[in-house]
Amino acid sequence: MVDLRLPFLVEDTDRHGNVRLYARPPGGKKTRLRDPVGSPAFMAAYHAALAAGDKPGRKRTVPGSFRALCDAYFGSPTFRALDVSTRNWRRRALERVAIEHGDKPAALLETKHVRELRDDLAETPGAANSRLKAMQALYRFGLQASAVQRDPTKDVERIRYKVAGHHSWTIAEVAAYEARWPIGTRQRLALALLLYTAGRREDVVRIGPAQLRGGRLRFTQAKNEDRAPVEMDIPVHDDLAAAIAATVTGTKTFLVTSFGKPFTAPGFGNAFRDWCNAAGLQHCSAHGLRKATATRLAERGASAHMIQAITGHKSLAEVERYTAAARGALLADQAMKLLD
Repeated sequence: MVDLRLPFLVEDTDRHGNVRLYARPPGGKKTRLRDPVGSPAFMAAYHAALAAGDKPGRKRTVPGSFRALCDAYFGSPTFRALDVSTRNWRRRALERVAIEHGDKPAALLETKHVRELRDDLAETPGAANSRLKAMQALYRFGLQASAVQRDPTKDVERIRYKVAGHHSWTIAEVAAYEARWPIGTRQRLALALLLYTAGRREDVVRIGPAQLRGGRLRFTQAKNEDRAPVEMDIPVHDDLAAAIAATVTGTKTFLVTSFGKPFTAPGFGNAFRDWCNAAGLQHCSAHGLRKATATRLAERGASAHMIQAITGHKSLAEVERYTAAARGALLADQAMKLLD
């Protein structure tokens, strides 16, 4: 959101995609900061919140505790270098552990305790693995910062479970969405951007006139852009060009909210969910269109390298996971013809 590096300044994203800032002094409660970021009123509220955290009787962070290690991690360059989405889910996962175990010495955490914390969420294995990954990152940081002398998470494995993955849109489902949202609507433009760029939601909310040059879209994928950026250069499909031309768009981004502002990625995800529901496609998602594009290319005989050039996957193995079923059906058709 902003690059304002103040101690104990944290951000949170609500279910509507709005980013909110809080001051959370050590051992104190979070205080919402509502004024414009960096303004005198903002700074006054920030310092007042920190001062309130020093009141006698207020619970303070115990040095060497799990909470102290979390605070050090959240304020570190290591943590700030992560993508916003990664920072958010790691913070949430660690905060939930700290609520119950924050005062305990971080150095005394044992492998069996990590397994217990993982297994507390075993009924939702995805959440259990996210908790484990966050704790692994925390203790790697702790070792590098000499805050702890050993890593109790390194011998704990993630829970294995079968993931169905995002539903890949069918041609009929795309047609149903298009019937509900005709060309000229921002809902239709959203579909075209997702389908004909194979972009993630955090990509399509940033694409605008500046990325459209000479009939091509050139943009950097948002995922891992600060660590291992993937530069995209793809031609504009005719259907996408028609959707852009017919729609009232923003000056910075093609997709804008009803207030004319660019979407945040979570906000767009929520909006697109509502648009799918309105079209009777409750089981469809934005990411399912990325999968559908890769699948459709595979069904039409595109090579893994061709698909990779559209989706921006870093490895061919990732492409194969997306397109294995479609490619298997295509190969079966080709093999059967050999029997004629």
